[in-house]
Amino acid sequence: MSLVKIAVLDMNNNHANEGMRCILHTIRNVQGSDQLADLNTELEFDVYDVRANNEIPDLSYDVYISSGGPGSPMASSDAWETSYFSLIDQIFAWNQTNERKKFVFLICHSFQLVVRHLGLGLLSRRKSTSFGIFPVHKTEEGDSEELLEGLPDPFYAVDSRDYQITEPDADRMTKLGAEILCLEKIRPHVLLDRAVMSMRFSPEIIGTQFHPEADNEGMLRYFMQPEKRNHIVSNFGQEKYDDMVAYLQDPDKIALTESVILPGFLQQAIRALSPELIME
Repeated sequence: MSLVKIAVLDMNNNHANEGMRCILHTIRNVQGSDQLADLNTELEFDVYDVRANNEIPDLSYDVYISSGGPGSPMASSDAWETSYFSLIDQIFAWNQTNERKKFVFLICHSFQLVVRHLGLGLLSRRKSTSFGIFPVHKTEEGDSEELLEGLPDPFYAVDSRDYQITEPDADRMTKLGAEILCLEKIRPHVLLDRAVMSMRFSPEIIGTQFHPEADNEGMLRYFMQPEKRNHIVSNFGQEKYDDMVAYLQDPDKIALTESVILPGFLQQAIRALSPELIME
């Protein structure tokens, strides 16, 4: 029996959120899947409170999932930030010299942090908050990305951010072997760069600026709470609220994205780490 260890990096800084629930739900679903039994593999996971408690996992894990979170991803003097980037650098270095790779998925806030750290694009504050369920468009590289094969173009995703990655640095991306997989919705009437919504940093490391972990049932319960509904209507309008509720009830939108990307990432990692498949 082989063991795959997962470290979940909670970047929410003690703020209540749905993202961590969704990430852990996905891991537990994969834990109970037939695929693990077929591969004679078990999953274990631990949660690290990075920003609130400066908890950083070591390199004993096989898979790292780093969550979204509130607040600014711009440079700071926080102690956790130095430790977090040290871990990221160690994982990249490990993968360059070891046969058994380490896999990383970066979500929203974490994605923005790592793009900034690696100098792969411009991190800036948006003119207005992006909040809702929006179409995400694949690039040419995204069309051939295995992790996105089960999704149409465009597909729909939950977006909630005050910051964005634009102006990718082509030279840095070429040097690191990074590829842009998805871009923000097309807005022909807006004369602004489209944000980078997903990037593959390496064969083992990928990230999204949207929330692929969001599930329709949980999010619908969340948005149906009177205080959440009133907050959204007050800040974004009734039409935006009605659209979000409708999209959450559509099995071809958020439910599809949630069922494909993060579970697919875990399944890819498990296959790559499976002794049976490595020997083949």
